[in-house]
Amino acid sequence: MSTALSSLVEGIEILETHGSLDRAVSGLAYDSRAVKPGYLFFALPGTHADGRSFIAAAIAAGATVVIHEGELGEYGPDTTYLRVPSSRIAMSPVSAAFYGHPSRSLAVLGVTGTEGKSTTVYLIWQLLNLSGRKAGFFSTVMSDTGSGETPNPEHQTTPEATAVQRMLASMREAGYEYAVVESSSHGLSPKLNRLGDVAFDVGVFMNVTHEHLEFHGSFEQYRDDKANLFRALDRPAGRGPHAPGVDGAAATHVKEIRRSARQIPSFGVACGDDPSAPYFASATSKRTIIFSSKGRPADFSATDIKSDERGASFTIEAGGRKAPVRIELPGAFNVDNALAALIAVSGITGEDWEGFLPLLPRLKPVLGRMTRVECGQPFEVIVDYAHTPSSFKTVFPPIRARATGRMICVFGSGGERDTEKRPQQGRIAADYFDVVILADEDPRGEDPMALLEMIAAGCPERRRGEDLFVIPDRPTAIHKAFELARPGDIVMLLGKGHENSIIYAKGAMPYDEITCAREELAGLGYKEKA
Repeated sequence: MSTALSSLVEGIEILETHGSLDRAVSGLAYDSRAVKPGYLFFALPGTHADGRSFIAAAIAAGATVVIHEGELGEYGPDTTYLRVPSSRIAMSPVSAAFYGHPSRSLAVLGVTGTEGKSTTVYLIWQLLNLSGRKAGFFSTVMSDTGSGETPNPEHQTTPEATAVQRMLASMREAGYEYAVVESSSHGLSPKLNRLGDVAFDVGVFMNVTHEHLEFHGSFEQYRDDKANLFRALDRPAGRGPHAPGVDGAAATHVKEIRRSARQIPSFGVACGDDPSAPYFASATSKRTIIFSSKGRPADFSATDIKSDERGASFTIEAGGRKAPVRIELPGAFNVDNALAALIAVSGITGEDWEGFLPLLPRLKPVLGRMTRVECGQPFEVIVDYAHTPSSFKTVFPPIRARATGRMICVFGSGGERDTEKRPQQGRIAADYFDVVILADEDPRGEDPMALLEMIAAGCPERRRGEDLFVIPDRPTAIHKAFELARPGDIVMLLGKGHENSIIYAKGAMPYDEITCAREELAGLGYKEKA
């Protein structure tokens, strides 16, 4: 596969050019170690390293084109150099053009929110496929871009634009009709522009709470960046804010061709229980369908909710109709996730929502989201990804309400991330759990013990060594939790979920929470059920 460089950069703001535009580009990379002969290399500015420092390595590996920011000390004679205002911003439209604007050939559903994104993406994908459609997806946890479910090895929700466009192209080539995209605030931020050239048909908003302020700077900016998903619904298909390409009329025509004959219009879906729902609805001129599980005015409502350790039963009310529903997804919060998925799938397919209800009990939970570990132990063990104050407030109350014994938790907080949330995590955990054990999550470059002490500061009334333990080594912390657990207790392992490593200053250490839990239970004499 190769594409003319001149067509890739058509319409991109170029401040200075060294070398010829008459070149064929065979691939894209922003990591010099991934470069192959004929590649275009994006020299990205970074937190810890400047991509310009790796230009020589990229050229040595075969790069023939370099897109960079700022002046360079020298320019090689056999390479084309394009200086742009922002390499990251340019990477999105160039990537979309290289892969032939794949989102124009797919019905694309984006899901954003502080909590619930991965699960809602997974449920939408399942509903589409269970109803006979061909759909792909990518999320924090896993993806299906043409070859079935594959775990996501990175601790990154929305990958860089090169990967986004490559995965969408893979779905298109596999004959998929739909793509479900987990849309993080980083991915939607114009500073990173990872999703800037994805043609979205549906935007789903779940919630927005205190998170990622180390990147966005304020809650208002965080929310505004997330709302770019809804603003994208008003753009002509395939036209990102910085994208060259077909004009608006032609782009819209492309989208109509690849839709069904019904030419279903773009729309939004928003949780009316979140105070920011009106903000997101106002970010687009398209219709926004509101849902609620807490009795607020909405187009779709979930009422009479009865949750248990295996799932939930409830009633859906919409358009003057009522229907009973059962989902086998543990955690009362999954009512919202399932309702959002139902609305999105019904809307994008143009089929009545009641026709999808028999499929809801067949939906599977995401691995690492309220995952039960059962090895014959007399206490309950739950692995969940909850790692923010808001997710704690969502997950803990229903578990506490059904608990007959004590509750014990193990969790930490991500290093080099929002520090304000740490004492809040400690406070909330102490309010719901009888024993709190603090352990490494991803300390990265921070001192693990100092990080955990910031969490402990949120619950100063707790007694060290009695109902509060600070044990950085996570397997040791989990072992302690199981040692303390009595018959009927509930132990929750929080913050790692599906992830396959713990990140320290020296790099990532392989780690799987579910496997670790099973091993520690086995060490105490409990055997996994066949």
